Parts: sequence; structure tokens; C-alpha cells
Amino acid sequence: MGSVRVLLAGFLVSAVLAGCTTPSSKVQVVDRNNQAAPARVPVTSGQYRVQRGDTLYSIAFRYGWDWKALAARNNIAAPYTIRVGQIIRFDQQVKPGQNVAKTAPVVTTPATAKPNGSSPPVVVAPPASGTAAPAPVTQAQTPIQPVTRSTTGWAWPANGPLIGKFSSNGSLNKGIDIAGELGQPVLAASDGSVVYAGSGLRGYGELVIIKHSDTYVSAYGHNRRLLVREGQQVKAGQTIAEMGSTGADRVKLHFEIRRQGKPVDPLQYLPNR
Repeated sequence: MGSVRVLLAGFLVSAVLAGCTTPSSKVQVVDRNNQAAPARVPVTSGQYRVQRGDTLYSIAFRYGWDWKALAARNNIAAPYTIRVGQIIRFDQQVKPGQNVAKTAPVVTTPATAKPNGSSPPVVVAPPASGTAAPAPVTQAQTPIQPVTRSTTGWAWPANGPLIGKFSSNGSLNKGIDIAGELGQPVLAASDGSVVYAGSGLRGYGELVIIKHSDTYVSAYGHNRRLLVREGQQVKAGQTIAEMGSTGADRVKLHFEIRRQGKPVDPLQYLPNR
């Protein structure tokens, strides 16, 4: 009887181990919703159908792409207008005239600020019949704090202890985590334009993405409240949100810097503390 129990236990352990080592099948990236998890590496197969609230930058961020490369892949020219229902392809070059849903409302990703400081155009979806038009993007100024900037122009986005460091392993942390108090200011780490402000990316809670140049964007996640809007120009040290715990297990700021779509270690850019 004892030998039977040993054999049975061995069989069960083998079955569990076999289940753990079986590779999972790939999931096609077709018409994923706004809760799709951000990709660890650039997605190079399938497609995505644009939904209300998306911008080219948020789609690129979610699927691990450089926004310029994704625009080029889909023949999307400045000011990078996309439409609800439009198909964004990751696997092959889109032919001219095939990347627009002609009857869908317009969603525009803000372009870089013009040299004279004027705001980039922002086109929003037309309102339903009988509803008021959405309020235009304003340049309302939130407080700007004096900050220490590194030689490359970056400043710390929040005060507080560092509780999570960057990992080059795509399955781990793609940025850093800074602890703080609920509601404390979250600051822009460098000058730029807000290209996303919302909660459509799973795992980031209330999120702000700022475009600093054709090369760099930064992301600020888990906020309690967002204080800026898409299209708004911000300065280093300007308050863009209130720290919170949306999409997280504690109050903290998750901060990322992406270079041409790829996460890099923020500590290599921020000034020494």
C-alpha cells in the first residue's frame, strides 16, 4: 500500500511540473480593448482597432512601439490623426488609403509644440446629437516648482524614497517606483507636451504620458487625479497630477522614460540625490 502511495505522489508531481513547463500559445493582437496589458517587447503581429480615448502615442506605448515607427508603418502623417474604428497594423506596411475608417469620429494625437509656443491642434470626436461640444484644451497653469535638473535636462518627478528599480528584463519593472503621500504633487520630469492623460492602459491606473522630443517620452502612473490634458505644454517641475494608488497596491508613482519606444533606466537620466 505504501508503494502505491509513493507511485501516486510521483505521478501527481510529474503532472504538475509538466503543466508548468508547457509553453503557452501566442494570443493574436486583434481588436484588443483598452484594457490590454502594455507589451514587454514590440508587438509585430496582428492589429489593433482604435477606440475612443486612444491616441497614437498611447497605442505605441501599450504595444512597445516607437510612435514615429508606428505612424510610418500605418502611413499616418502629422498631426497624426487617427479615427475610432481605424485599424492599426503591427505586422506589415499599410497601403495608402487603407488606414482610415471613413465614417468614424476623429481622434487626434497632439503634435509637438510649435516654436512660437502655440498649442498643437487637438481634434476630438464630434458630440452626439443634442449634447454639448467638449471643452477645448486649455493651457491652464498648474504650479511649477524649482527643480534640480541633470546635465541631460531631467528632474525627479516626485519627492520620496525609491521603492522599485528598473529591470532590463521585460517581465519586470520598466521604470522606477517612488513612494509618497496620497495627493502629493507629481511633477513633469522635463519640458514637453502631454500626449495622453487617462486610465486606458491596464496596470498603470490614472496615467500621464509626456512627449519631450522625437526620441523621448515619459510616463507617470498610479495617480489619484490628473491635472493636465492632452495637448497641454508643460515645463520641468510643473505639477501634472496628484500621487495615488490607482492600479497599485499602495500609494506610489510609477515613472518611466522611453527612448524610441524602448524603456530605459530613469536613474541614468535623473540627477543624483
